[in-house]
Amino acid sequence: MTVLEEIADSVIEWADGFGLLGLAIVSASEAALQPVPPDLLILPMAMGEDSLMALFAIFFVATISSVIGSLGGYAIGLYVGRPVISRFAKPSTSRRLDELIRRYGDLGVFIAAVSPIPYKVLAWTAGAGRMRIRTFVFAGIIGRGIRFGMEVLLLGVWGDQFLITLERPVFWVVMGVISVAAFIPLNSWWRDLDPSLESEQGS
Repeated sequence: MTVLEEIADSVIEWADGFGLLGLAIVSASEAALQPVPPDLLILPMAMGEDSLMALFAIFFVATISSVIGSLGGYAIGLYVGRPVISRFAKPSTSRRLDELIRRYGDLGVFIAAVSPIPYKVLAWTAGAGRMRIRTFVFAGIIGRGIRFGMEVLLLGVWGDQFLITLERPVFWVVMGVISVAAFIPLNSWWRDLDPSLESEQGS
């Protein structure tokens, strides 16, 4: 077990005892600084609930606390700037986020908020680039809402059916075909977001 896995296990074990408050703390702090994603709490919490109100509460708390926490990440980027990004984020991830925001603007923030890209790095980058804070918050609400909403909906509402589907071989065949078909253009698009790769290929 790696150090990061040990940290994640400790954080999740601690937060699990506090319910929605623990989820809010993990979600907000992950969006600003720490590495443990709230998904590790959202998924089991959603699986254990049958009430639509409780599922909505999980979705709402995770989304809003993540966006609130991202304002802390935005402030870090705004006041500390590039040094913190260079120290704690992979250079390739930082370059791709810069290019994503430069190329797609508001839509780029939304894409990053939905994707597995570390949300705190997006917040740091947005702060360092002095992105309009209203745009950043709005895109974060929509992006985080879709990501967490899909997780809660999939496992909280369709959990039993989804688990049954996972046991069917045809599901994995279909998912394999879809993954291969999607990987090639997505990988090409992701690589294209790193300007340094283009300069290396051109030299």
